[in-house]
Amino acid sequence: MSKMKDNQNAQAFSGDTIIRFEDVSYEWGHNKPILDEVSFTVRRGTNVTIMGQNGAGKTTIFGLILGTAGQEGWKPELGEIHVTRGATVATARQVIPRDQMTLTLREFFAGCFKEKIYDLDPRIDEVLAVVNLHTHKSTTDLKDRLIKTFSGGQQARLLLASALIQNPDILLLDEPTNNLDKAGIEHLTQFLVDYKKTCLVISHDADFLNAFTHGVLYLDVHTRKVEQYVGDYKDVVSQISARIEKENMENARLAKEIQAKKDQAGIFAMKGGQMRLVAKRMREKAEELEEDIVEVRKEDRTIKPFVIPSQPDLVGEVIKISSYSMISPKTHKPVTLKCSIGLRKKMHLLLSGPNGVGKSSLLEKIVNEGSAGKDGITITEGIRVGYYRQDFSMMDFNDTVYESLEKIVRSVEGRLIETEVRAVAASFLIGKDAIHTKIGSLSEGQKGLVAFARLVLLRPGLLILDEPTNHINFRHLPVIAAALDKYEGAMILVSHVPEFVKQIRIDEVLEMGKYV
Repeated sequence: MSKMKDNQNAQAFSGDTIIRFEDVSYEWGHNKPILDEVSFTVRRGTNVTIMGQNGAGKTTIFGLILGTAGQEGWKPELGEIHVTRGATVATARQVIPRDQMTLTLREFFAGCFKEKIYDLDPRIDEVLAVVNLHTHKSTTDLKDRLIKTFSGGQQARLLLASALIQNPDILLLDEPTNNLDKAGIEHLTQFLVDYKKTCLVISHDADFLNAFTHGVLYLDVHTRKVEQYVGDYKDVVSQISARIEKENMENARLAKEIQAKKDQAGIFAMKGGQMRLVAKRMREKAEELEEDIVEVRKEDRTIKPFVIPSQPDLVGEVIKISSYSMISPKTHKPVTLKCSIGLRKKMHLLLSGPNGVGKSSLLEKIVNEGSAGKDGITITEGIRVGYYRQDFSMMDFNDTVYESLEKIVRSVEGRLIETEVRAVAASFLIGKDAIHTKIGSLSEGQKGLVAFARLVLLRPGLLILDEPTNHINFRHLPVIAAALDKYEGAMILVSHVPEFVKQIRIDEVLEMGKYV
């Protein structure tokens, strides 16, 4: 890192402490420890990234901050959390709760406040401009729209706006780039670069984080501790990697010396007499050296390479699309366009276009109406459709992970193959504890991994994926991209992450909104 950036970061962390965790421990449910005597500080006016594996407890830290600030959140089992007296906190969550989808935009923003706000409409106008959410309708009409009528990318902007409208001293952002297109990410990045208050961000988007991060809180899923680093995101990742390499080298040296002492102790012990005392001292020295071995952090585990098997005996067209409906980005009016797309085995289609053009709506129509051959979309009879929805609503959140996977196996095989369920679950880092956890209690990243496990077990003939990188640890993305690249059924993909798409074979592109 340059000297200038060192000075900037030093200044950023020299301010007053606004958040302090002191030996905080927290359990999620019975006997599920998340944090173990965690301590760290956050300075006023800094942008801090929280890193850690899916399910490590990053969102839990947000919940504890909110609970301490007197909002809906949690309290620690042990330890103390201090938030500067009078400091206000607001969070932009990962997803809009289902029970808020039927609210109007005005009702959604009104719910951000405990008391009635009399100048709510002007505040809404202001924050919608900040998040760059434009519409063809008048502002009054926009405020009367239902939340569920906005696209996934537009909902992501509304989540950010719902936090900003509160003008908080501490802003908590949980995966804020999910569903955002390139323009949306650029707009958000510049906003955070210019942001003068305190902001904590959870994200797996490395380039996004590196643009504004002053420091990192690294949450280790295995030790359940938090380590604090100063520097931009890429610098911190390098620091962590260098530390792990150094600790591994030192442990290897100690292990070699310990084994040598034990070998010598064995030789001296066999000689008897005074040599037994020497052997005892050798064993004691070996034990002392073993105590010096550093408990090296287990790096974030990456899911194993996997294959999504396609439905066997696929013949001819799997799906035919002769027309589709969308919202024109130029006129902002619904239009229906003709096309001629036929996907067969081993054909991959990419749907591209800006937020709000109707990509997710088209996927929904394909899934819900394709088998009936409605509105210009026909899925061949007998084709199994594997659908990865960005909100994971294709899963029953009341099911445990095991029950969710079991249903898939029974639907395909007509019987339960328990060994297959557990083996596939383990390959997606779903261990013996998580497998009996309800889907609704998992982190968003863990839900994503369960969704991929379901696809592996389903063996679909048509694979439909809507923003499959959302919430997923960046370490897993190359593995997922490789699996999609090799998928041999028909596939339709929506993704705003160019680096991810580049790793996947794309045979055809439908650019929605390019000419209308």
